[in-house]
Parts: sequence; C-alpha cells; structure tokens
Amino acid sequence: MQRQSVVVRFCGDSGDGMQLTGNMFASLSAILGDEISTLPDFPAEIRAPQGTLGGVSGFQVNLGRGVYTPGDKADVIVAMNAAALKVCVPLLKSDAVLIVDTDSFTPADLTKAQYKTDNPFTELALPESVQIVPVALTSLTKESLKDSGLDNKSILKSRNMFALGVVCWLFSRPIDKAIHFLEGKFAKKQL
Repeated sequence: MQRQSVVVRFCGDSGDGMQLTGNMFASLSAILGDEISTLPDFPAEIRAPQGTLGGVSGFQVNLGRGVYTPGDKADVIVAMNAAALKVCVPLLKSDAVLIVDTDSFTPADLTKAQYKTDNPFTELALPESVQIVPVALTSLTKESLKDSGLDNKSILKSRNMFALGVVCWLFSRPIDKAIHFLEGKFAKKQL
C-alpha cells in the first residue's frame, strides 16, 4: 500500500537546528511537487539546560498529496538526543521509523532526560512495529568534517545537516538542492 502523505518530525535541543533542517526538507519536497504543511515546535522553556525535556525543539512536515494539516502523528521521527525521544514518542505512529543519534544516549544524557533505566526504548514501551534506526550522527559528523577546518563547536552544529542527509536519502530527495541552499545561506560566513 502506498501512502498518500508522510509526516516527518525532526526533534532535538533548542539550538540543534531543527527549524532549519525541517524547513530545508519541506522546501526540497515542495520543489519536487509535493504538497506540504509544516509545524514548528519551539521549546517549553527559554534557555533550558541542554538535554532536558523542557528544551526540546521540533519541526514537523507533512508531505504528499491531499495535505491540509501538518499531521497528528509522525511516520518518521529523527531524535537528536534522549530528551527529544522522550518528548516525541507520544507523536509516533505505531508503525513509524525512529532515527536516533546513538551518540546522545549516554548515561548522563538519560539522567538529564529523566529516564529511570538505561534502556529508553524498553522504558518508553515502544511498539514492536516501530523500526528503530540507530545512527551515530555526532561521531559520523565529526569524522566527516575532521579535515574541514571548522572548530569542534561548528562541527557539532552541523550534525543536523547529517540528519537531513539521512532523511533525504530515505525519501530520495536530491541533496544537491540542499547544498545549493546552504551555500547561499552561509556564503558570507568565514571558515
């Protein structure tokens, strides 16, 4: 069965670039002729400590045909850390794909996100039909950019673009248009 539309949600800490990532994915989808509806989701607390539940930011996009709302539940969620996973789990469809940055699930991360066990997936009682896709987004981004001349802070800020690349691959979106957009947006920024 082919779906008429798909809901994708990007979520992470405020400052992880989820708004930019979601907007870029929505724009790429619109360029390809999809109808879209988006929903930016800003954190509950201003300047909440990194990795905490109150600081989770998100961006949801519904794309496809016959799209009138940003959607109620997500078919795909990209969780950049343990807190984002915990906040977004209620928004998952029972047969969703869950992409998680495995580098952001350390014992300290789990404590900050108020998990009671060391296995967040079991603790959150995810349905067996949810497909968990573990990706080491942080370490893969660091490896990819190690010779770029960027400082560590800038490299870490780039992991949202790695996540965008994963989702573009998943949905067969042309990455060249995203690169063109980024070159224009950050043309004046010195490396």
